[in-house]
Amino acid sequence: MSNNISSEIYKKFLWAGISLVFVLVIGTVGYWFVGRGQYSLLDCLYMTVITIATIGYGEIIDMSGNPAGRGFTIFIALFGIGTLTYILSNFTAFIVEGELNETFRRRKMEKIIKKFKDHYIVCGIEGVGFHIVSELYDTKRPHVIVDIDRKKIEKILETFQERVYIEGDATDSDTLLKAGIMEAKGLFAVSGDDNQNLVISLTAKQLNPNIRVVARCHDLKNIDKVKKAGADAVVSPTFIGGLRMASEMVRPTVVSFLDIMLRDKDKNLRVEEIPVPESFVGKAIADLQLKKYPNMLLLAVRTKDDWIFNPSDDYVIKPENALIFMATPQERQEMESIFSI
Repeated sequence: MSNNISSEIYKKFLWAGISLVFVLVIGTVGYWFVGRGQYSLLDCLYMTVITIATIGYGEIIDMSGNPAGRGFTIFIALFGIGTLTYILSNFTAFIVEGELNETFRRRKMEKIIKKFKDHYIVCGIEGVGFHIVSELYDTKRPHVIVDIDRKKIEKILETFQERVYIEGDATDSDTLLKAGIMEAKGLFAVSGDDNQNLVISLTAKQLNPNIRVVARCHDLKNIDKVKKAGADAVVSPTFIGGLRMASEMVRPTVVSFLDIMLRDKDKNLRVEEIPVPESFVGKAIADLQLKKYPNMLLLAVRTKDDWIFNPSDDYVIKPENALIFMATPQERQEMESIFSI
């Protein structure tokens, strides 16, 4: 996006700028000849500038009784004023259009966000935030990007076009309200600063106590502080990175399987979870007819106090159960739509 803006500026003003310099040079040299070398180049340049700028000061170079000089002044005035007017009008239009476009874009984003429900808010999009947006995009989950740095937003929009975003400080309540926090399902506090993530978590929970907050924390000693501020889960990239490297060494096949699952854009399989609504309590697993979904594999059922792995078809669903299964985003959406009936 920034490259497009630079290209637009280049196209609009390069030749106009060259024309203006050309007028100044021709005018300066021309007046020097008209004045027969009796005036300095600075006086000749000044005469050119006041002519094309229509300032209206008195003539520095005497043109009385000099038809050629006056004819040259008319030429410089017409050509120079036209060039200067073109530059000023385009510059004004560029500024106004940019502001209008930004205003329209901001209003468009706010209208889209007002229609969102159960979406996710990603606060901070550099590094970890980029990969979170990628995962939400791949699994077709609505989300809003929030960052105070315009350049970072433009960079992520180059990869994920037409993403919904809010440019602002995520620690500010007004910014989170614009991002639709009252209707959001979850919020990621993943800025590069632990203190900022703590404040974002605290602000989010104050606005919407029911929202789930997952925060990023670099320093392990700050994890408890971030949790006390309201984060439901805190993730340390360095800690997770260490576990991943250990797994690469001791269980490489498992890691390879998970990598393939995440990178396969055709099937796009993910391990998902869906809370079971009350309307399905008392039904057996067989009643869900999971076999009609070819890529869906039920892995476990989360109970109130325990886990049931690889549950049988005759297992009866109980209150507060959650299903843990592997499926494509499309199959997950179909299952969610069935559970929402």
